[in-house]
Amino acid sequence: MSKKILIVGGGIIGICSAYYLSKSGHDVTIIDKYGMNSGASYVNAGYLSPGHIIPLAAPGVIKQGLKWMFNSSSPFYVEPRINLDFFKWLYAFNKSCSNSNVKNSILPIIEISLLSQDLLKDIKNKNKMDFHYDQKGLLMLCKTEKCLEKEKDVVDLAVQNGLRAKMLNQSEIKKIEPNINIDSIGAAYFYCDHHTTPGELINELKDYIQKKGVKCITNTEIESFEIKNNKIESVNISNQKLIYDEYILSAGTWTSKLCKKLGIDLLLQAGKGYSINHSSKTDISCPAILVEPKCAITPMNGFTRYSGTMEISSINNRIRKNRVNAICDAVESFYPNIIIPESDREAAEYGFRPISADGVPYIGRANKINNVVIATGHAMMGWSMSTGTGKIVAEIIDDTKTSINIDRFNPNRKF
Repeated sequence: MSKKILIVGGGIIGICSAYYLSKSGHDVTIIDKYGMNSGASYVNAGYLSPGHIIPLAAPGVIKQGLKWMFNSSSPFYVEPRINLDFFKWLYAFNKSCSNSNVKNSILPIIEISLLSQDLLKDIKNKNKMDFHYDQKGLLMLCKTEKCLEKEKDVVDLAVQNGLRAKMLNQSEIKKIEPNINIDSIGAAYFYCDHHTTPGELINELKDYIQKKGVKCITNTEIESFEIKNNKIESVNISNQKLIYDEYILSAGTWTSKLCKKLGIDLLLQAGKGYSINHSSKTDISCPAILVEPKCAITPMNGFTRYSGTMEISSINNRIRKNRVNAICDAVESFYPNIIIPESDREAAEYGFRPISADGVPYIGRANKINNVVIATGHAMMGWSMSTGTGKIVAEIIDDTKTSINIDRFNPNRKF
């Protein structure tokens, strides 16, 4: 049965949800507080990475975070502030930094990431879309033996769970990247990882869904919800009342504020990341993560993108130049022949990743409000899990069996 559906949030998760909901015959509208043309969905590293099997909340993260807490140029920076929602999230996140959280998360992360890869290839082929999509794997480049050992542990776990990955020495790295010098003692290599150019992909998807009848309301914020009998009866925007059958909350970091209006306490924090586009030819052909400084390198269509850092902070428009420079300096350290000009550094962009309290996304129906589905909290993996999340959202709305088991993603889970 066709339903009227409002998707709140026009990033990659909302757009993928709209794609699958419209294919199911629903009347879909997306509402976004901005213009659906900026933010994390446009400035991310473009990875489709089942090899990223470890959730952000893992043993040692808080200890390392405390060491870096007062260094605003560190790869993982927590902005000290007095905020009750932040303290509640931090307490739950600290509890989640455990071996059991990692163990319980690996298989669900792999399943939704592999599902997303398959779905995106299907979208591209069936609809004859032209966005950039490459299957060159991902290098995890290391400068120290300590990091190399940690990466070996991850490779072993990945292989045990059915993924194709291996460790490489310097000569093997050179075979993958023959045209550029890399200062690294070794690497992990994940054959299973793919990459895209985000702006191309999301713009093609956005055009496609609008041609299929999805309506987009931009630069508009929901002021309030009207609740009756544990359901949203309507939403209010600019003195206008909108009525739908179902509501998808996929507004990234802002989803927790929407949930608060509904009496739902969703533990979520903003993780700001930066990206720099380098338009000069670099000869980099394979995506890579620089393990020690935690920076991502992606050869995109016509340029190379450098991105990274995790800044757990209040939502603000401030670009910390020292964090941008830390990314660029790390790139130049691993790739000695690359020089990133000041003009590229000055043009750096940022986006906010929504970080759940255990590093695993929230996908599913809300307990308190019967006609609400939550889809957020993907941390650095929103792009990687986007099509899978959109497909699952449509399956939840259609009340059909989901493509994978989503118990681990339950938005009502306790911490």
